[in-house]
Amino acid sequence: MADSVKDMIVLLRSNIEKRIVGKSDVIDKMLIALLGGGHVLIEDVPGVGKTTLAKSLADSLALTFSRIQCTPDTMPSDITGVSVYNAKNGGFEVVPGPVMNNIVLADELNRTSPKTQSALLEAMEEGRVTIDGNNLPLPEPFMVIGTQNPMDTAGTYPLPDAQLDRFMMRLSVGYPVKEDAVRMADGFLEGTLHEDTEAVLKSDDVIKMQEDVKKVRVDDRLKEYAVMIVEGTRSVPEVSCGASPRALLSMLRCAQAHALYVGRDHCIPEDILGAAMLTLPHRIVLTARAKMDRMTQAQVLKQITDHIRVPS
Repeated sequence: MADSVKDMIVLLRSNIEKRIVGKSDVIDKMLIALLGGGHVLIEDVPGVGKTTLAKSLADSLALTFSRIQCTPDTMPSDITGVSVYNAKNGGFEVVPGPVMNNIVLADELNRTSPKTQSALLEAMEEGRVTIDGNNLPLPEPFMVIGTQNPMDTAGTYPLPDAQLDRFMMRLSVGYPVKEDAVRMADGFLEGTLHEDTEAVLKSDDVIKMQEDVKKVRVDDRLKEYAVMIVEGTRSVPEVSCGASPRALLSMLRCAQAHALYVGRDHCIPEDILGAAMLTLPHRIVLTARAKMDRMTQAQVLKQITDHIRVPS
């Protein structure tokens, strides 16, 4: 099982790296989210390659793709779709929106209003959308890749907690190091940096990998370890709102995906701990005092995990 999946992962990863220079760690995390059937939020300053990374993943898969360029005047129907009257048959017809695709890039998601942001909630959690009472199932596999600018950027709205809770992980691309910046400059001047990425995997390949992830074994002691971490986020004074039950399930699936990604058919404690650091920080709401002390969710989470005994 692991060998065939590993071959597909290597092929997919190398294909993305043709366009994304020096961001192997970010690519690995995004692919783990894909294997786990999760959604990804990429947050960073403009111009570091958030959209290019998402588009490279979509281009590497023979899946339907849509891009929603979020603006302050974007409406919920611009995402989900609308019902329109058809004069020929005298009835209403559902016109699906861009969310009815396998890979949906919600670009600059926090530039649109909370009302419009909430249009993705049902799709991300239940794999369907409701348009004027009509329930439409989304295609499989389905993945939302959201990008957002930092909150101190002009014209941005904070994502609701319910929206953040539906993203498996929040990633940051970051600035390239000097050597990677030089390689990027070389590719740009040679005209090869923005070449189209060919599709190397089909929908059946992605679905197979996602099914294999669900077969990865998780020992009972590791399940208890995961529960203790999540419960720890609800009992420390620095946190006003801890991780949800959905966060626990997302963390376990991420741990399974990471295990398969590195070639194992079972989870180990490092999978659980690594998944916690990927899936929980953006789901934790800090108290005002913790924010004043300039603490981050990741720092608080590390303090929690440091005091929990790791199962042998």
